[in-house]
Amino acid sequence: MERTAHSLVSNVGQLMGREVWLLRAVGREVVELRDELATMNAVLRMQSEAEDGAVDHFVREWMKQVRELAYDADDCIDLYLLRIKRRPSDGFLVRSKRLLVTLFPRRLLAGNIRALRSRAVTISERHARYSSSCQALRPSAPFAHVPAVWAESAQALRPADADDPDQFVGIQEQAKILVAMMEKEKDGKLQVFSIVGFGGLGKTTLAMEVCRQLETMFDRQAQVSVSQAFDGGNDLRALLKRVLEQIATVKSRNEKVIMQEEEQDTVGNIDRMDVEELTSTLKEQLKGKRYLIVIDDVWTIAAWATIRSKMPKTTYGSRIIVTTRIDSVGKECSGGSVCKYYSIQRLSLEDSKKLFVRRAFGPKSTSCPEELKASMNNILKKCNGLPLAIVSIGSLLASYSSPESSHMRETLCRSIGSQMETNPALVGMRNIITLSFNYLPHDLKRCMMYVSIFPEDYQISKDRLLRRWIAEGLIPEKRGLTLMETAEAYFNELVNRSMIDQAGCIVTYYNRVDLCRVHDMMLEVMVSKSIEANFVSLVGIQYEGMSYDIVRRLSIHDAKQGRNYSPTEKGTMGSGMVNVIEGMNTKHVRSLTTFHSEGDNLLLDQLGKFKLLRVLDLEDCKDLNNKHLRYICKMYLLKFLSLRGTDVSVMPPEICDLEHLQTLDVDDTLLETLPNSVIKLTKLERLMFSNRKNWTALRTLPKGISKMKALREVSRAIIRNVEVAIEIGDLQQLERIFVYLDRRSEQDSDIRREFKCSLSKTSSLRWLDVGELNDVYRNDMDYLMDLDTPPQLLRYLRFAGYISRIPDWVGSLAFLTEFTISCAELVGDQPFEVLCKAPILNSILFQVHFYIDEDLVARSAHKFRMLKNMRVINAAKTPKVFSFEEDSMTKLEILELDFGGWHKSIVGIQHLTNLKQVRLSGYGNNISLIDAANELKAESDRRGRSNLFPFTVVVRYG
Repeated sequence: MERTAHSLVSNVGQLMGREVWLLRAVGREVVELRDELATMNAVLRMQSEAEDGAVDHFVREWMKQVRELAYDADDCIDLYLLRIKRRPSDGFLVRSKRLLVTLFPRRLLAGNIRALRSRAVTISERHARYSSSCQALRPSAPFAHVPAVWAESAQALRPADADDPDQFVGIQEQAKILVAMMEKEKDGKLQVFSIVGFGGLGKTTLAMEVCRQLETMFDRQAQVSVSQAFDGGNDLRALLKRVLEQIATVKSRNEKVIMQEEEQDTVGNIDRMDVEELTSTLKEQLKGKRYLIVIDDVWTIAAWATIRSKMPKTTYGSRIIVTTRIDSVGKECSGGSVCKYYSIQRLSLEDSKKLFVRRAFGPKSTSCPEELKASMNNILKKCNGLPLAIVSIGSLLASYSSPESSHMRETLCRSIGSQMETNPALVGMRNIITLSFNYLPHDLKRCMMYVSIFPEDYQISKDRLLRRWIAEGLIPEKRGLTLMETAEAYFNELVNRSMIDQAGCIVTYYNRVDLCRVHDMMLEVMVSKSIEANFVSLVGIQYEGMSYDIVRRLSIHDAKQGRNYSPTEKGTMGSGMVNVIEGMNTKHVRSLTTFHSEGDNLLLDQLGKFKLLRVLDLEDCKDLNNKHLRYICKMYLLKFLSLRGTDVSVMPPEICDLEHLQTLDVDDTLLETLPNSVIKLTKLERLMFSNRKNWTALRTLPKGISKMKALREVSRAIIRNVEVAIEIGDLQQLERIFVYLDRRSEQDSDIRREFKCSLSKTSSLRWLDVGELNDVYRNDMDYLMDLDTPPQLLRYLRFAGYISRIPDWVGSLAFLTEFTISCAELVGDQPFEVLCKAPILNSILFQVHFYIDEDLVARSAHKFRMLKNMRVINAAKTPKVFSFEEDSMTKLEILELDFGGWHKSIVGIQHLTNLKQVRLSGYGNNISLIDAANELKAESDRRGRSNLFPFTVVVRYG
């Protein structure tokens, strides 16, 4: 539930404050409804934060009714904004006419508010009436809910069956890496290593395998689990007790566990010891011994700090392994050292198949029957290397291994999400996956549920997701932060908790898009929870049979998503999907998204019925055309509009009627320009524009752009007159701009001068992409050399045009993380001399013609302390040599070089001690490319033989 009672209370308060004269007749009802819903909002939040098992069926149904009431109340206010509220642009005659024609809607609104309050009272009375009866029906203690964390931990730490061939499939190689990391640390002090990853990836299994491989090297071992609600009292005492019980036992030669006689008396009193006594005894027991302890499933830094303070600090090379789902906890446990931090990897496709075949067809099976391979491939695709899912589903399918059971396998593949709720073989897996979600704060739960809008395997643009969160009202206002900054913090926290995976980025000549995705099993859980809460309504072949009474957020998925259906199945199910849409009540829909790239004509022709839309996302919808824009321009409440990737070619001037619009994304369309009326969109924050057939097509910024005070992002724009160059400086909220200056203008020198002054005024700027447009290749951007006051908050900077050197002020940018330059003529050491001074620079991208000398050298004096990524793409003739001196780029992890068809070489690769990957590209007949690849592979092999970390070499031939 996204805006619930809280947003309604806010809206009602605004109505009372600004236009109470319209609602005098219902003022008392508004106040009482506000109080009623404020109380409900508190109860809903408590329900969201409660454990799953603490909320019974009766409470869930009551919460559902309260939630729907809040939705309807929100709709009531939106209808007022749509039909009754005065517009700032209304003149006297328009206001007078509106007053007359809205007499009936105002009366209707008053009646609706009274009805809503009456519903609220009825719901509350119903809850009171039945709650006492339901109390007697609640499950007794023996059947009460057991927290999932203990169930998971008990299963994970159960002694392994030595004869189980599946136990360490795909884990041994990772265990060897972790063992090498632990052995590399020669310091005799206690060292802590962390294993981080998504729930169900096998972190505990990996830790156990490491313990097995290192068994002979440690005098004592122990493995204990931590709960989510861990405290420094009873939980700490229980943990220390379990550690003490394990380290006080040893194995005799016949493998029977015995207790050392001298320790028996001490440990015998363990049940009567408090925390301090347990700590003291533990230190005494481990005195002079080398120990290895696994602390499994740590959830907070505070819990780790408490546990760490009780562990004996011996000087015999003892080790602690911590497993956690949370990245920041793992980094804190390992002291921030990358050498003691390990991110567990998903199983490879080969290991996934091996594990699945053994579970589904027997421990001695080596291959899948031919007729079942299609089913297996669909299942493995959904499991995506998650061992827990592969084992759970494989074990369930073991009973459906015969060819006659093919329909059962297909049914299971399509309904894994619902099966996880009821099938005993899959409920345990669902509990473990859900554990991370249950641990989220209330606001983050809503943001996480929102990803259920997107299909399986879909790579989501991070900016798209964050902007939609904001438009939907999921991001609360926080003092001192913009909504985007808060959304960014929420996203980072979900990544930190291993619930959203960063999926790299797409970098083009003029843009960069960060991507993310959600594991299919986590997505199944989010879909289940979203449908239960009527948070999202999903339509598509894989959701056939679903029906929705009232639709709030509608997401239409492509028939191509999910399994491979036959043409007959697609036709039958596709017509069923059309029927669902035709019979749907769309008047309550506030968010519409389609991933159905073709065949959306029925939906698009009904766009006029979607009156309350706040979010309209039609990205890549190929059936959208110019005629549909007349419906869109009447969606008065719209806040987010994406037509990215569509074939629209003309934007009507009526777009200015969308006065609440915050995001307008028309990237990758057929638009040549936008109407000047966009300057009337005074609430617009982000404006993305590009033409996919002509990447040089730029939108001329119109005069009057300074009226768009809320503007934060402008892309693919060009400045052609002095007035606009001056107005840029008035956009104090501007954070991101991608702009070219037209050198062909008669006002050329004045434009550059005024634009430079404007840059000094844009104190909020985080992203600057600046270039020049000229018929002549040799441009001149040296006017930026003496920028009076550079934007000090810049994080991304790109120069696209001739510039004789990188300005010195670039090195003073304390927040700069990415730098890109193209079509320049740099020489000598100057580029690195400036860039190395930027303290947190993380990534450098050189494009096209950027350097005219033959040797580009990173010298020992150029100490890039944070640089992890350097890329050279779209190769030119120079530089011919890339050299790296010792201590120049010690943190560099990824090096990408494009040789093209030119003769090039790499010198000093041995000095890049932290390399993880080198990517080379060029023509297949380029001998220097082949030689460089062979030399890199030889260096990587040498590192492996020297007990150092090798790097991978990827070669792409054009």
